[in-house]
Amino acid sequence: MSNEGLTLMLNPEYVVGMVDGEGSFTAYIQNPDMPSTKKRRVRVEPRFYIKLIEKDKDILYKLKEFFGCGSVYFQKDSRPNHQHCYRYEVFNWNDLDNIIIPFFRKNKLKFVSKRNDFEIFCELMERFKKKEHHTLDGLRNLYKIKAKMH
Repeated sequence: MSNEGLTLMLNPEYVVGMVDGEGSFTAYIQNPDMPSTKKRRVRVEPRFYIKLIEKDKDILYKLKEFFGCGSVYFQKDSRPNHQHCYRYEVFNWNDLDNIIIPFFRKNKLKFVSKRNDFEIFCELMERFKKKEHHTLDGLRNLYKIKAKMH
């Protein structure tokens, strides 16, 4: 079946299945106790993404339409025996809070490990909104919580 046929099946159940298999809820959280040689402009970066091989990229564009937010971009992979990929990613805090999180609250993920990561992701987002990452102790606590993610 071509990707063209698959795009017609883009409904909440299909999206949940795709995210269970290929999606990720994650957050970069700066380790406050590690000296960093890299300068990053932010201390925390929550992200929801799905990465697929290049030939399946059309599904990611349909996913972007489905949610009405996010970006699709090329992700080069130069490792042996790996293919170039495309990534659908949502990193805008407002979109994560108002579109992505409510969707997955209503449409439950099936895999326990993915559900666990999602719940931790939601907890982190709540703490980010309270600006806990603006203090050293808050950042340390967030870093510990993030470490529980798969």
